[in-house]
Amino acid sequence: MIFDVSHRTSYTYRTSVLQSEHLVHLTPRQGERQRVERHSLLIEPAPSARCEFADYFGNASAILSINEDHSEFVIHARSTVEVHAPDLPMLALSTPWEQVTSKAVDGNGDLDIGVLQFVSASRHTHAVREALDYARPSFPPDRPVLEAAMDLTRRMYADFVFDSKATDISTPVLRVLRHRRGVCQDFAHVAITCLRALGLPVRYVSGYLLTLPPPGMEKLQGADASHAWISVWAPEVGWVDFDPTNGVIPTDGHITVAYGRDYDDVSPISGVLLGGRDQKMSVAVDVTVVG
Repeated sequence: MIFDVSHRTSYTYRTSVLQSEHLVHLTPRQGERQRVERHSLLIEPAPSARCEFADYFGNASAILSINEDHSEFVIHARSTVEVHAPDLPMLALSTPWEQVTSKAVDGNGDLDIGVLQFVSASRHTHAVREALDYARPSFPPDRPVLEAAMDLTRRMYADFVFDSKATDISTPVLRVLRHRRGVCQDFAHVAITCLRALGLPVRYVSGYLLTLPPPGMEKLQGADASHAWISVWAPEVGWVDFDPTNGVIPTDGHITVAYGRDYDDVSPISGVLLGGRDQKMSVAVDVTVVG
């Protein structure tokens, strides 16, 4: 499938910002099943300096420096992306989950740090006993790791309620676990916390998801949103994505932007300001099929 993605974010400030620096992750990743045909960033006010680079995880990133007074900041990313559905693995034929980390070795037989770095806790995914207790029913002894991850994904879809007003980015995983409410980034953090509590490598994935309006209703402009899911490593096939918000394995309707240890590594826009008060942000995302 080929998608056009429009992601417009605007910030307004009650008092002027004298200077600002922004780190952005808004360029979809190039990969085996995803090809970026076009990508552009419209930035107002225009930055005095712009540095584009690949970050530690290989995500396309940019640092923007704005050195003029401004009371509004707008960044509009537009992308055309071709996405191919992955070959879905045989979940029941994957390695038993207890053996996964011992098989994370490179071609020389050395530990594969590129995989094992995703076992460690991060700021949003500190291990808590309740996460381990929640994960255990999906991970009995000797169960194939991908089969168990799919079971956890489906259980979360059944147990958790999507509620955009229940949390914000600072809400800890333990609160989400207890209240069973939140948004996609919360559910991704819960799933990651559960899996890492078992010693398994799992990473956070940011991107977009094609959404459809209810039958008989028109799709509202700007009504889509950024999305988040997880990716679990298995020795036989490498990284396999799971979407706990929707209880599925992503196919060709998920557009990957970046991956890291948690949201902090891949947030669409972050930065620091000199000046500016009472910041207000608005976001409008549109994902449309063009081919």
